Amino acid sequence: MRLQAPLPLPNQAQGLLAAATRLETPCGSGSMVWHVWGQGEPVVLLHGGSGSWTHWLRNIEPLVAAGRRVCVPDLPGFGDSAKPPGGHDADAIVGPLAKGMLQLLGSAPCEVVGFSFGGMVAGFLAAQMPLRVRRLVVVGAPSLGIGDGKRMPLLAWRHLPTQAERDAVHRSNLASLMLAHTESIDALAIGIQASNVVRDRMAGRRLAFTDALLQALLQVACPVHAIYGAQDALYRGRMDKLSAVLHSLPQMQSVGFIPDAGHWVQYERAPAFNQALHALLHP
Repeated sequence: MRLQAPLPLPNQAQGLLAAATRLETPCGSGSMVWHVWGQGEPVVLLHGGSGSWTHWLRNIEPLVAAGRRVCVPDLPGFGDSAKPPGGHDADAIVGPLAKGMLQLLGSAPCEVVGFSFGGMVAGFLAAQMPLRVRRLVVVGAPSLGIGDGKRMPLLAWRHLPTQAERDAVHRSNLASLMLAHTESIDALAIGIQASNVVRDRMAGRRLAFTDALLQALLQVACPVHAIYGAQDALYRGRMDKLSAVLHSLPQMQSVGFIPDAGHWVQYERAPAFNQALHALLHP
């Protein structure tokens, strides 16, 4: 695999990052990097696959304004965090994440919001370590046993010689998987994608194509909520089935579908998502 040098974050992300407190907790042979904003009751946000804390770029400040301490790690194997020991999928991340939360937040359970791959991690955490999670919100999460088992038709980009060519592929891949509308694929989205994917070191992930999250959610004891984009590419043509599966879960309290939004719902329709999340976290 041809490795690319890490790219600088877009200016909007750099400004938000400058306002954060950077913290580190042990992970494998290195550390798990956390970024923390605000004061008050903590909420932990877990990003998606091939991502970083920047998947939540448009959601952090509204949560801080609502009086929350917002704790967003780069999950192990992504962003600036070291790879997890003993695995390369969502299940390998639970241990380092739980230890990091205990170190940073103490023993009290807190609210955890997980997007896509991070939704799987959050579900596994809530099932395996119930004392760590008080309320769980899954956003655009896969691994519910209703997919077709096929990977999204994403284009390769590492072999391309120029950043302009790679950005063109990032735009195409964002359209295929992440964002429902062409106008949503702006320079910021492409910049976030370009910066994140070069730091993805978790090759060979397969749990997203199973029902592992469904099985975990059947075991959780805490209240669960779900938010999805109504045009999420992962569930194209299967939204009715997705809704039925989510509503069947014993701890599911609410299921929300944001109109005109794709998989990366919290970016594409940030105001509507932020309003929905606020209602869940401040009932």
